[in-house]
Amino acid sequence: MILTTTNEIEGKSVTSYLGIVSATTYASSYTSKGMSFSDMFKSKKYYEAYEAALEDAKESAFQKLKENAKNLKADAIVGIHLDVESVSAGAYTMISIVGTAVAIE
Repeated sequence: MILTTTNEIEGKSVTSYLGIVSATTYASSYTSKGMSFSDMFKSKKYYEAYEAALEDAKESAFQKLKENAKNLKADAIVGIHLDVESVSAGAYTMISIVGTAVAIE
């Protein structure tokens, strides 16, 4: 499936717009897996673990987005917008993705 932030796909024609698709996931800022209590306080290990959690959440959101588009029989998703937002006083990071599912030739 083609994913793009643009509204057009070079060399392809959109034959129909199938609907808006979206997906949301969360990553915890409390990434304590394998860390000591002192590691939790802004160490390099903490940031690396949080970065990995964010990447996993982003990939999960994209998987959900593609599944939603496949359910509409889409070939591509155009106009993708990704939003990252802190929620619950910074305890979680919410990753939301929205785009338009389309059929292409």
